[in-house]
Amino acid sequence: MKYLKLIITGLLSAVVFYGLNTKFGDIPALGKFLAPNQGVWQNETDDVVSGEVNIPSLDDVVTVHYDEQLIPHIFAKNDRDLYKAQGYITAKHRLWQMEFQTYAAAGRLSEIIGEGALDYDRSQRRNGMLFGAENSLDVVKQDPEALALLEAYSAGVNAYINSLEPENYPVEYKLLGYAPEIWTVDKTMHLLMYMTDMLCGGDYDLEFTNTIKKFGKKRFDMLFPDFYDIIDPVIPKETDWSFIDTPMAEIPGGEMVKDSISISEMMAKPHPNNGSNNWAVGPSKSVSGNAILANDPHLGLNLPSIWFVMQLSTPEHNVYGATLPGALGVIIGFNNDISWGVTNATRDVKDWYKIDFQDQSRKAYKYDGQWKETSVRLEEIKIKGKETFIDSVIYTHHGPVSYDHKFKSDNELKGYAMKWAGHIGHNFTDLFYKLNRAKNYNDYRNAIKNHVAPAQNFVFASKTGDIAMWVQGRFPNKWKGQGKFLMDGSNPDHDWKNIIPSDYNAHTKNPERGFVSSANQHPTDSMYPFYVFNDGYDTYRSRIINNFFRSKEKFNVEDFKDLQNNNFNLKASEIVPYLIENLDVSSFNSDEKEALDILKNWDFDNHIDSKAPGLFASWNNNLYTMIWDEFDVEDETLKWPFTYQYMYMLKNHPNDKFMDVIETPEIETAQDLIQQSFKETVEKLNKWKEKNGDYDWKNYKRSYVGHLLQALPAFSVQNIPIGGDGNTVNAMTRNHGPSWRMIVEMGETPKAYGIYPGGQSGNPGSKYYDNFIDDWAKGNYFEINFMQSESDSTSTKSTQILKPSK
Repeated sequence: MKYLKLIITGLLSAVVFYGLNTKFGDIPALGKFLAPNQGVWQNETDDVVSGEVNIPSLDDVVTVHYDEQLIPHIFAKNDRDLYKAQGYITAKHRLWQMEFQTYAAAGRLSEIIGEGALDYDRSQRRNGMLFGAENSLDVVKQDPEALALLEAYSAGVNAYINSLEPENYPVEYKLLGYAPEIWTVDKTMHLLMYMTDMLCGGDYDLEFTNTIKKFGKKRFDMLFPDFYDIIDPVIPKETDWSFIDTPMAEIPGGEMVKDSISISEMMAKPHPNNGSNNWAVGPSKSVSGNAILANDPHLGLNLPSIWFVMQLSTPEHNVYGATLPGALGVIIGFNNDISWGVTNATRDVKDWYKIDFQDQSRKAYKYDGQWKETSVRLEEIKIKGKETFIDSVIYTHHGPVSYDHKFKSDNELKGYAMKWAGHIGHNFTDLFYKLNRAKNYNDYRNAIKNHVAPAQNFVFASKTGDIAMWVQGRFPNKWKGQGKFLMDGSNPDHDWKNIIPSDYNAHTKNPERGFVSSANQHPTDSMYPFYVFNDGYDTYRSRIINNFFRSKEKFNVEDFKDLQNNNFNLKASEIVPYLIENLDVSSFNSDEKEALDILKNWDFDNHIDSKAPGLFASWNNNLYTMIWDEFDVEDETLKWPFTYQYMYMLKNHPNDKFMDVIETPEIETAQDLIQQSFKETVEKLNKWKEKNGDYDWKNYKRSYVGHLLQALPAFSVQNIPIGGDGNTVNAMTRNHGPSWRMIVEMGETPKAYGIYPGGQSGNPGSKYYDNFIDDWAKGNYFEINFMQSESDSTSTKSTQILKPSK
């Protein structure tokens, strides 16, 4: 039984938060957890999804049809009842997950896990997560209807929470020894901030600053050019930008900050592979003559899944898609008129400023030749079993001083302040409320035009045949170089001055080529008249996708499925022949000859049964580390070169000084490192085989989907046989990849398909907890049952009626 395994796990393991692999202490309250009257045994049954339930303050009856996948199709008479029902149903299946993520967002994990989470909680507070959530709530409060809908959602969640007795709490509450709180609108704001940070919380400003100081501008520019020579941008290169009449900001006088960064340890950043694919073809490229759209967001994969699939319907609208547990509406989906999806735009919307304090009191900082007052935000962090920790976070007009002598830095008179678009208040509710109801291109544009953060590539298709892509967010109009490195917090010229008008954000509608696509690549080419630099953009998936759509005249849904599951490794195809060419095989032993033959015969498909992907991955990692040994410096955080430029350097500058290994007296070239790294790789893999078996890709990669508490292997799915890697369209690494695959063919009635690596239930004892994973790994989809009315229930497995309480 799963739960016998869980008991063993509970006795031997530490609770680890959300994949951070950080030990936070022993699992508490095992007595209560195992008690027969209220413990884990009470969670053995599947979810009850039939009968009638009384919900306080509903205006009318709400019907919830469940299909065979446990996907709820909610039919309400009005919006408030709809979102109240959405809150109730979501909590019913995902309560612990949705609340746990808000604890993580708000920097409150110490309350339930203990002192081991304090550093994480302090980071969240110093990132301004609560500050940003409060700013967004202030904006929402100016929209009474949006606020009312959020309150309705909260009321639905609380209706479910209030129906529970302790013995019915989800198993994780019992394991960790705490109880659910009343849900509030604040919690929804915290969740949305968490997603904002996950998708646009990354930056390399401080690392870039250290790197340019160490190697100089010429060497830095060679390693980190603003544009690569092969980019195939989101918005087609032939786009005419002449309609833009706002100039790029002018470069100010004065010098940039030249100090080294005195930070002992950087705060954790979002996963570098957080991204997505999306695309759409118009009628001219579609076999059926209907526009077709696809989306697959790439995120860390956990159980319960990050997504919860639903249909939401009132007499005025009908929408289906992936929702975020804790937030109202559909985030990625379709209605009868349009479909939409998102990928991460990866624009630089977080900058860092050096702050010089007047004295040790830190009540003022230098700005524009004067001393400007700071403010202090007292962050109270409750700790389980300990006294509350008070963190005094200094705020400047830029934003919070995230690093100072009290946190990861050592200079009482200096700090580093964050300026981040995520702190700007914005109304997510309005965005998705309008998208869910949009009927055409103008409605779609009106829905997204005020979106602030995270910056996203919004793909669009309609039943009338329009397709479009907007790179949407609130982007500062920066001068060339602004925000790439640490800036001077005392210089007003380094502030964000103006925002690029929303109409001037990069976009395309019905391009001549007949398709739109994005895969986290550069948004535009160099002709776009605003400053955009390479901040880690994709260089491989995007080219595979665009070349696919250039490969023939017309496409259908099966082509879309094939592309979403495409395992072609363009990166390997561009570098492996060169690497092989530079090997001296005269001294190879039998193992090395066998490995070389494997690579020579590789078709560059990262198939689960192929040995070549593991061999290449290991060799590539070995070679990369060997070349960039100058970057492997203790107590000096540098930005290692991006993959494409590393391979460019190998091919075009094989005798560059970077190829020389620091610790040897010889002067090595690229050819020397290619030879040495290959031999070391073969030896390493042979040792790996002795312990783990053959290095076919499924065994070498060992993909898994882990429970949010990673110390619970019984609640996780291990060794999933799935191909791909981070640079293939099927961007599956070990525990990160396509979190929701969706394909929608528009028409009079949309035909859609979807799958994700999890299941609808958050209960590990339910058969719906992970039932999608096998099909997801095989590249299969379920056909989406998009009911057109409450009575359209021929495929309904069960029905639950939500009734107003008397």
